Amino acid sequence: MTEVTGAPADVLHTLFHSDQGGHEQVVLCQDRASGLKAVIAIHSTALGPALGGTRFYPYATEAEAVTDALNLARGMSYKNAMAGLDHGGGKAVIIGDPEKIKTEQLLLAYGRFVASLGGRYVTACDVGTYVADMDVVARECRWTTGRSPENGGAGDSSVLTAYGVYQGMRASAQHLWGDPTLRGRKVGIAGVGKVGHHLVEHLVEDGAEIVITDVREESVRRILERHPGKVSAVADTDALIRVEGLDVYAPCALGGALNDVSVPALTAKAVCGAANNQLEHPGVEKDLADRGILYAPDYVVNAGGVIQVADELHGFDFERCKAKASKIFDTTLAIFARAKSDGIPPAAAADRIAEQRMAEARRAH
Repeated sequence: MTEVTGAPADVLHTLFHSDQGGHEQVVLCQDRASGLKAVIAIHSTALGPALGGTRFYPYATEAEAVTDALNLARGMSYKNAMAGLDHGGGKAVIIGDPEKIKTEQLLLAYGRFVASLGGRYVTACDVGTYVADMDVVARECRWTTGRSPENGGAGDSSVLTAYGVYQGMRASAQHLWGDPTLRGRKVGIAGVGKVGHHLVEHLVEDGAEIVITDVREESVRRILERHPGKVSAVADTDALIRVEGLDVYAPCALGGALNDVSVPALTAKAVCGAANNQLEHPGVEKDLADRGILYAPDYVVNAGGVIQVADELHGFDFERCKAKASKIFDTTLAIFARAKSDGIPPAAAADRIAEQRMAEARRAH
């Protein structure tokens, strides 16, 4: 295969000629001294500087890393647009196993590359990167969010992510049952880790009946001990989706939770969770609609985290962030209304609203 500027020809075709492309800029970064190999993809700056996390992952090939960066950056454009942020979409990937090659020297070199873009791209945490890493990157780059409170950041973003998902769940209840509460409703949560355990707290307070599962037994045990009689557990996700009388299913662990196997077995009337990329393939949203299951688009309801990191650029204020995350309720209701009026699934309606906002911003420039 022909190599052009280090990127295989099929990647360049994706970038310039496919529907998945349309990116403004893709930067390939290398620092031999530290072993850094990274890709920074900027999909859109129509609404403002591109904002998105840095993924540190042992990709099988460089082409796979570039493709992932392109797809993730595009997703961030939609997420930020729907969250009402004045930010476009961008994402970076660092190639390699973080357990083996992550060093201070490498992170500082990466920070210099982000800084060289002059604020067109603002970075944050993602898979394989943490608050402590962003503190290091920030030493070389002022356009870094997701830092620790000691370094002027907001710290853990899972609190507001869970709060936003809860708002999406309230909107789902309003749409289905005419009342924005989960009181007396049975909610199944798959994954009660960073985000999921905060979601449990909101639902307990609201008076929901909660069923949980997690691959980590200690996570389940901690919640059962904290809320005796209010929360029950099942063995695995397979059992959870089949729980009789389930009203809402909340995937809060890995992506691809909604697929050709799980959707036909699902007993819930609505799906609203924190996991990214819940639909294993585009046809799944139609399968959900055909079964009469309401789907709250994941990138809309889990936007609390990106709302939080975006606020760091203005001097973090938790109450201001929480007020913004509260609007996820109204946004989700607007998506359901648009889906109904256009006769399309909610995920497609969310895409249309996001595309409209980005197009209007481009015309205004």
